Amino acid sequence: MADAIKLMEQKQARFADCRFKLGDPAFGIGEYNKDHIPGAVYFDLERDLSGRVKKHGGRHPLPDPMAVKDKLEEYGISNSTPIIAYDSGDGQYAARFVYILLYLGHKEVYLLNGGYREWRAKGQPAETNIPVYGKSVYSIHLNHEIAASYEEVKEIAGKAREDVILLDSREERRFLGIEEPIDKKAGRIPGALNEVWTHSLEDGKYLEPDQQRDRFRSYDSKKQIIVYCGSGVTAAANFIALKEVGFENVKIYTGSYSDWISYEDNPVECGSE
Repeated sequence: MADAIKLMEQKQARFADCRFKLGDPAFGIGEYNKDHIPGAVYFDLERDLSGRVKKHGGRHPLPDPMAVKDKLEEYGISNSTPIIAYDSGDGQYAARFVYILLYLGHKEVYLLNGGYREWRAKGQPAETNIPVYGKSVYSIHLNHEIAASYEEVKEIAGKAREDVILLDSREERRFLGIEEPIDKKAGRIPGALNEVWTHSLEDGKYLEPDQQRDRFRSYDSKKQIIVYCGSGVTAAANFIALKEVGFENVKIYTGSYSDWISYEDNPVECGSE
């Protein structure tokens, strides 16, 4: 998490505004244009932080790294630029940005806890001016250690593995297959356990580390954990929470459940674990 004021005072930190609303693609950029943290630049979940939707890969596949590189360079962000991501206070969209930047190999990327709502509630400044920066040079160093492929998940699904934990981040009713408001088939990837992503937060802020540790107390921090959700977005909230409290071997299956069921022969589980 970021102490944004301290970073602003000590370094040339850049804010990344990630506000978004599923089903209303104009919401985020509209909010940004109304006002934003001074100097912030805008990243759209579907245009900037996701790739083109295909038959496989899920509803929000990983973006083309070169497209993200171009956007970072357009915004004057180099590999040494500290970046602080925020959303409205939902938690998942800023987490998605943080995850994507970590995947690209960026070293100093942070999440503004509480998002824009908390920023304004504390009387911090905002502006309407759209900043323009000189173009930078950015080098990509992909970190494949935090991205789980479909093949990896296929290998462990439904099998009793002592070394890997598969965590489903969706709401319990979707995990149990009771309802599925978005994807074409209800259920979960076989063998998954449920850790609802919203339990990472309270009133729009991520829980303190001791509370997060209590959430994950039943898991061995030395084991590999693969986190998924419906399309790879809300899983990022659990990814952030796990990394924050010392789980080192954590990956996101970015295609997530929407990718899993795009292969018609893949089984799904319903009911209790």
